[in-house]
Amino acid sequence: MPTPVLSRQRNDPTFASIWDELQWRGLVHVSTDQDALAAALRAGPVTAYCGFDPTAPSLHLGHLTQLLVLRRLQLAGHRPLGLVGGSTGLIGDPRPTAERTLNSPETVASWVALLREQVERFLDFEGEAAARMVNNLDWTAPLSAIDFLRDIGKHYRVGTMLKKDAVAARLNSEAGISYTEFSYQILQGYDFLELYRQHGCTLQTGGSDQWGNLTSGIDLIRRVEGVAVHAIGTPLVTDSEGRKFSKSEGTAVWLDPGQTSPYAFYQFWLNSADADVVSRLKVFTFLSRAEIEELERATVERPGAREAQRRLALEVTATVHGDEAAEAARDASVALFGGGDLAALDEATLGSALAELPSTEGAPEDPVAGLLVATGLTSSLGESRRAIAQGGVYVNNERVPDQEARLGPLLHGRYAVLRRGKRTLAAVVAP
Repeated sequence: MPTPVLSRQRNDPTFASIWDELQWRGLVHVSTDQDALAAALRAGPVTAYCGFDPTAPSLHLGHLTQLLVLRRLQLAGHRPLGLVGGSTGLIGDPRPTAERTLNSPETVASWVALLREQVERFLDFEGEAAARMVNNLDWTAPLSAIDFLRDIGKHYRVGTMLKKDAVAARLNSEAGISYTEFSYQILQGYDFLELYRQHGCTLQTGGSDQWGNLTSGIDLIRRVEGVAVHAIGTPLVTDSEGRKFSKSEGTAVWLDPGQTSPYAFYQFWLNSADADVVSRLKVFTFLSRAEIEELERATVERPGAREAQRRLALEVTATVHGDEAAEAARDASVALFGGGDLAALDEATLGSALAELPSTEGAPEDPVAGLLVATGLTSSLGESRRAIAQGGVYVNNERVPDQEARLGPLLHGRYAVLRRGKRTLAAVVAP
């Protein structure tokens, strides 16, 4: 994956403090004492961490929120710690409905390496606010079960642990909850304690659905060290109807281009609803308040132009995949829908874009009418011929003039793009 353009990222200087900017961007869904936290950030520098568990070979959209929060804090002079959970990844925090499938230590170790590389791309490891990477297996592996129970477990009250939302939900489900997942909050709390001891870390960030685990560390540090530390719970990434994009729901948007291509990633943001686009600009871009407010006005005054969506898609894709991939994804998106030259797209970009479409195998001599049926753009040959006669069918952005027309030359000798109307697409791929 390419290195993101860290030098282009800036916090908005019109805000008096990073705390004010985080609040304006809607990144503070819940937190510890706001006045004390704001004062700590003003007094700074604060060392802050977020944990990323290797339960898959890639981070996803929810993790991106946290990566950008750490980056914003770093730009304000605070010191970020990126934790990849080599030990917590072996356990897994409680899922809402069922036990996690536990992965082998070898698999988890390989995923730790992949996630560490992804996290490192978003932080700067030089200068006074240099980031550091840590792995909780380093302090958990040497700890015996007896030591863990005596030194850490004694500070936890089962009644309090049972009240955590994730635990309570599972206790009331048919699946119940194992002691393995029940103990996750203790491990995460212990992480915060160790990072406080080793690095002076006093702030943890995470999704608001992790609030019970975040407060676990706060309570533990207060009991053991007698010190007040802080946490910020960010809002979950959802659509306008409140649905979460998640791995468990099969709707995750991955940061690894091998799992979600840059084109598909770009299209995700481009397809943001008007109701979502401004909040996503605030959370996922480094655009200034003035720029975002101008795009908000454009959404109200010229919704059909989708200026905010196009800027959002380009900015976030560039942040995750680099400028070149973002521009290629933009050009492919424009060309596929008739606004550019498909032949100008390189084969890799075109191939990844077409991989997201319904497709069929075909050859230059194949009738277009039959290919429309094969790709699902029409339901019958009769419907295909009527659509062609009405002038609504295109091959590689050229209108098909004849009901008996053949597909013709393939792009890069492999691909053709079928389009019905303005926005209904399918791909033909040489066998």
